[in-house]
Amino acid sequence: MDQHVAEAIGRPDLIRLDDRLVCLRFETMKVVSALAAVRHLLDTGVVRRGATLLDSSSGIYAYALALACHRHGMHCHVVGSTTVDRTLRTQLAVLGATLEQMEPCDDLKLDQKRRVERIHEILAAHPEYHWMRQYHDDIHYLGYRVVADRIREETGTDRLTVVGGVGSGASTGALTRYLRDASDAAPTRAAPTDVELVGVQPYGSLTFGAQHTSDPEIIIAGIGSSIPFGNVAHELYDTLHWISFDAALSGAVDLLRRHAVFAGLSSGAAYLAARHEHDRAPERTVLFIAPDTGHRYTDTVYTRHREAAPLADLAPRDIADQTELALPWSRMPWNRTPTPPLTA
Repeated sequence: MDQHVAEAIGRPDLIRLDDRLVCLRFETMKVVSALAAVRHLLDTGVVRRGATLLDSSSGIYAYALALACHRHGMHCHVVGSTTVDRTLRTQLAVLGATLEQMEPCDDLKLDQKRRVERIHEILAAHPEYHWMRQYHDDIHYLGYRVVADRIREETGTDRLTVVGGVGSGASTGALTRYLRDASDAAPTRAAPTDVELVGVQPYGSLTFGAQHTSDPEIIIAGIGSSIPFGNVAHELYDTLHWISFDAALSGAVDLLRRHAVFAGLSSGAAYLAARHEHDRAPERTVLFIAPDTGHRYTDTVYTRHREAAPLADLAPRDIADQTELALPWSRMPWNRTPTPPLTA
């Protein structure tokens, strides 16, 4: 029996959508990493119960950290993006978390920069606070070990392709690192010998060198970045997809219509990329990550479902380098290349 609701929320569902197409569906994905990170900090004596944990978030991580703090008797202070909605603000308030939300801003790159600046101001005034550094500390990889074990046990394959939004690098990077590591495999099952990683990015994100591009709708918060992220392991990724808001909307609507999975915008982008990878290599099992539900996207995505293009009409432009990037969808081999100079 779970001892706290965060443990139940952090446990994902594995759903087979089609032959060799699997959805790893979370209610709120980053709960699994926040719980493990806070538990590790307590166990190693870095923080004590009652301390204040601080970080910046565009939404999902704010809720995850608030739940982890509630579970372990900590205080939570979040500098939130302008995209944090009323439902989440209310939940954070009732959970006792402190939320400082940025003023409305059309430029999410500026929003991200302002949040980081505010973090440093808070730390200067409160050096006793512990900054969780979700974008830089690979302590956030720890919680995905148990998820990787479950994937290994239930997919029953040695030819696995993992697809997901890159974001801070924790979810896709951690899952792939644990899946590729034979020492992590349970005695009853060997580690998959062939695990490929496909990362999904929005236009405008500098993580893989697309900062010279832009999406007229929005940079998809949570899977891209306008600042360098220290815990993205570029050398883990085999292929990259850059997907626009409109294409991601079409993916999200199709995922709900075809498979009844109500998930967020980045889930729609990952689903779109996963279907393409599945069609390219039908002999492989393709697993994509759906990091949250679709509730906070009802007004911005699902009420526009009539605008969704049929997926048969969408295909990526295959490119050789970032100078060829073009909306609405581009695909490029990455071949496990180390960190590009612009994001170092």
